[in-house]
Amino acid sequence: MVAVGLFDEISPATVAWIRILSAAAILIAFSAARGHTPWTRRDLVAAGLFGTATALMNTFFYLAIDRLPLGKGVTIEFIGPIAVAAIATRTARNTLALLLAAAGVVVLGGVEIGNEPLGLVYILLASLMWAGYIVLGSRVALGDRGVAGLGWGLLVGGILVTPVGAVDAATAFSSARLVLLCCVVGMLSNAIGYGIDQSTLRRIPVRRFSVMLALLPVTASVFGVLFLDQTPTGLDLVGMVLVLVGVAIQERETIERHPREPAST
Repeated sequence: MVAVGLFDEISPATVAWIRILSAAAILIAFSAARGHTPWTRRDLVAAGLFGTATALMNTFFYLAIDRLPLGKGVTIEFIGPIAVAAIATRTARNTLALLLAAAGVVVLGGVEIGNEPLGLVYILLASLMWAGYIVLGSRVALGDRGVAGLGWGLLVGGILVTPVGAVDAATAFSSARLVLLCCVVGMLSNAIGYGIDQSTLRRIPVRRFSVMLALLPVTASVFGVLFLDQTPTGLDLVGMVLVLVGVAIQERETIERHPREPAST
C-alpha cells in the first residue's frame, strides 16, 4: 500500500529500483557476519539469474498496478505460479486444487484488454518473471546460504534495471521522506517477505509453494478494499472462494501424506 501511494510522486519503476537495492543492502549486511562455504561459479550464476528475475518482476508489477486495480493485477500475475504448479502436478487431488485455484484466478482477473493494454502487457511479463522467481529461488534456497543468495541476487538485478529504475532518481533522492518510504517497502516486501519465501522453499516442494501463493490475489483484493477503495464484485468474491478451496485441498493432502510425528514421552 505504501508503494502505491508513492506513484503520485515518483515513477513506479524508480520505487521498484530503490526497493530492490535497499533490500539488497539490508540482506547483504545481515548475512555478512554469518560464515558460508566459498561461492562457486554455479552459485553466483544462480543467484544472479534469480535476482534478475526478481528485479524484473518487481519493476513490471509496479508498472502494471499503476494502471490496473491491485487485486486484479496480482490475480493475473498469478498465471506464473499456476504454470509452475501445473508442470509439477502429479496426483488427482493436486490437479483438482490447481484447477480450483486457476478458476478463481480467471474469475478474479476479469479485465478489459481494450482499456489497459499496456497494463496487461506489464502484468503478464511480471507473471513470467514470477514463475522464474519460484523456480530459480528454489535453487538458491537449497544452496543453504541463508539470505545471502537473495541479497547478492537482488544487487545484480537492481544494477541491471538501473536504466529504467533511475529515470526519477533525482526527484526521489531530493526527498529523504521518499527514499525512506521506498526503503521501508524494500525491507518489508523484499528483505523480510522474500527472506521468508527462501526459508519456505527449503522446506516444501515448489508445487506446493506455488499453490499456496494463490492466497496472494485474495489478500491483495482485501487490501484494495481496505486502503484503495477498490470494491470487489460478486464474481470477485466467487473467485476468492475458489482460490481458498483450492489451497485448502492442497494443504489437506500435505497433512494426510506427512502427518506430524507423535511427541516423544
